Amino acid sequence: MFPRVKKNLTRSLLVEDTVRMNLGVLADFGALVVDTTPYTGRSPKDRFFVRDDFSDKVVNWGNVNVPFSPELYEKLKRKVKGYLFGKEVYLQQVYVGADPDYRLGVEVYTESPWHALFVRNMFITGDTSDFKPFIRIYHAPFLKANPDEDGTRSEAFIILNLREREVIIGGTPYGGEIKKSVFTFLNYYYPHERGILTMHAGANMGRERGDVAVFFGLSGTGKTTLSTDPDRPIIGDDEHGWTDKGVFNFEGGCYAKVIRLDPEKEPGIYKASTRYGAILENVVFHPENRTVDFDSAEKTENTRSSYPLEFLDNVVPEGRGGHPRNIFFLSLDAYGVLPPLAKLDGENIKVYFLAGFTSKIAGTERGVKDPQPTFSVGFAEPFLPLHPKIYADMLFEKVEKHRTDVWLVNTGWIKGPYGEGERISLKYTRRLVNAAINGEIDGFVREEHFGLLLPKRVEGVPDEILRPESLWKDKGRYSEYAMKVKGMIEENARKWM
Repeated sequence: MFPRVKKNLTRSLLVEDTVRMNLGVLADFGALVVDTTPYTGRSPKDRFFVRDDFSDKVVNWGNVNVPFSPELYEKLKRKVKGYLFGKEVYLQQVYVGADPDYRLGVEVYTESPWHALFVRNMFITGDTSDFKPFIRIYHAPFLKANPDEDGTRSEAFIILNLREREVIIGGTPYGGEIKKSVFTFLNYYYPHERGILTMHAGANMGRERGDVAVFFGLSGTGKTTLSTDPDRPIIGDDEHGWTDKGVFNFEGGCYAKVIRLDPEKEPGIYKASTRYGAILENVVFHPENRTVDFDSAEKTENTRSSYPLEFLDNVVPEGRGGHPRNIFFLSLDAYGVLPPLAKLDGENIKVYFLAGFTSKIAGTERGVKDPQPTFSVGFAEPFLPLHPKIYADMLFEKVEKHRTDVWLVNTGWIKGPYGEGERISLKYTRRLVNAAINGEIDGFVREEHFGLLLPKRVEGVPDEILRPESLWKDKGRYSEYAMKVKGMIEENARKWM
């Protein structure tokens, strides 16, 4: 296909080529530091689906899933392949799906050695002697599109072709575009073709009981942090499927936010991010001594670390587990009115899943600087090609069948809205989540604004933390904000019910 292909190079060779080509530098602790500015987050407005007779009645078209003509796609694909034809191309053949019964081959051609390493870090490596690609990606991060000629919105483009099982990416070097393109494709294929529920969620497992906990949430809400628990081996941090057997991880690595990464609060992520083979995107780097400043947001709040799961000490090596005993919906509430932990029952499970209330975090998408309240059905709307009701119905059926407890967790603000209150301590969030998992909550009380079940007491957490209204000086203002948020949640849920 291409005359100069470097196939399935190992980690060391890819790091060496990255440094040789001046595309990255090594930090003093060994990690590879790369810069993707100005694309320091995903570009959702530059992502399209080819609309043909195959995808026309499958994709839920709208502002999120935007059509692209087959003719323009073929023209732009020829441009991408022609561009790559004249370059040294890195090919990585990897897999998605930790469950062998559902595993698929992913083939990525890229001009960039560190992106090849990213692919190797993020997906599942293995024997490729009988490799059969199911998804193929042509990745040209340094090729800029011409919107007038190519039909794109800008110089960047991410275009999925479901019929051909292809993706073309160009104009943006942000590594997350590769990862999320694959996830988006799986969100079509697994539910539509295999009857598997796909989840934008992390998952871990109890060491002794083998009980599985799943953490739904948009980027930045705490999926990686909460699923990476020193007392519970991690299955995966971001993308999973739920079959008749249980859950399985799609990936073989983690893509963690590392802004203000603290080795004491997040020791597992810190250790994995500060070793040879990890990739650090857009962290501030001091070349005079090769040190990294994790606290600096000079480039972006969305600094990232890519590393394989094997870099963590506490993992489920098979990448799969049984049916979830607990599911947590993670909402980063910028209004500061949701409780830190609440049990969902009845209609509230449907409402909070379909509304997907949270806040976009600075830097996760281009142009987002402050937390912005948002609604993302299933906590995954940017990555859902099918109608949201398909995912929702599958989830509700499984929750009911397996008697899974469902919880709402506010990882955002307390004591007031963003700019006035403060973000809840990770220490308290971890304690509340573990209390829910371990059955340490003795009784609930129904709160009056949202109709949620709040724990009466949780050892290690002050009582006032459990009841957000008690932390506001102006109780009337709290009620006003709470009713506003409740109204928005119900309105957005109703769109899909």
